[in-house]
Amino acid sequence: MNELVTGDAVVLGLQPARLPSRALAIAIDLVVVLTVFVVLSIGLAVATVTLDEAASAAIAVAAFLLVLVGGPIAVETLTHGRSLGKLACGLRVVRDDGGPIRFRHALVRGSMGVVEILGTFGVVACVSSLVSARGRRLGDVFAGTLVVRERVRAGRTLAVPPPPPWLVGRFAQLDLSGVPDGLWLAVRQYLTRMNQLDAAVRWSMAEQLSADLAAHTGVPVPQGVPSAAYLAAVVNERQTRDVRRVSAAAGRGAQLPPPLQVQAPLQIPGPLPVQAPYPVQVPFNGAPDLLYGSRPSPVLPESPAAETAEGRPSTTGFAPPA
Repeated sequence: MNELVTGDAVVLGLQPARLPSRALAIAIDLVVVLTVFVVLSIGLAVATVTLDEAASAAIAVAAFLLVLVGGPIAVETLTHGRSLGKLACGLRVVRDDGGPIRFRHALVRGSMGVVEILGTFGVVACVSSLVSARGRRLGDVFAGTLVVRERVRAGRTLAVPPPPPWLVGRFAQLDLSGVPDGLWLAVRQYLTRMNQLDAAVRWSMAEQLSADLAAHTGVPVPQGVPSAAYLAAVVNERQTRDVRRVSAAAGRGAQLPPPLQVQAPLQIPGPLPVQAPYPVQVPFNGAPDLLYGSRPSPVLPESPAAETAEGRPSTTGFAPPA
């Protein structure tokens, strides 16, 4: 699938239509247009039976231009690139930047269509579509348009696993504006497939991606946070911001629930401070539990060992009888 990039360097997820689907859409449109033309020609022939030959020829040419040329142009202009055949095949004509077409685009496509479709019985259109990397005919090339698929088969998408609960909301102040889209895509692909990787490969990829992400955000990865858990938490933060932005644009920002609060560290008496809650294992796509990583286990002070009668510590904890 070829990517469409706008003038603002935004990649659009549009799939160009190929020759079979376009040929079927054109065939449907031709059947409809030719049927209307034949019916109209019969009506005009009956209505102009009393006129001379020159007038009848002029009316026939006008009917040809009106139905076979003006008809498709008017339909594509009014429907923004969706004729009856394209609607049936799930296709649409758009500009090169992904925007809707206007009258000038439909006029160029329709005028060239008379030559490369009607004049050559579709041979020129088929050859140009096969040669073009995005399946464009000459009318699309001159008009700056592209036929894309509106109905794409929904494939099985893998969900990004949620981050550990103790990292939710921790990166709320992180600046994510400098992270490129390619890095986001790489992180998402890694998170959805990391349970399929070897342990060493999984660890090295997580370290590299987390280092790249930290370099673009300007904030290093917090100490004690596993790389995979860091990636999942940052992706979750970006998704949360996107949802809030869309909801606010739709006027539903007040209906959003308040952000989750991270629990304060809980200090447990002992040689090492321990923070809670601990990370949990997250089931992922029916595979074995995927463990991002864990914090240091709590080390509690050992109870004094019982001593033997000689004053030496016992390895079993029991003192032998005197």
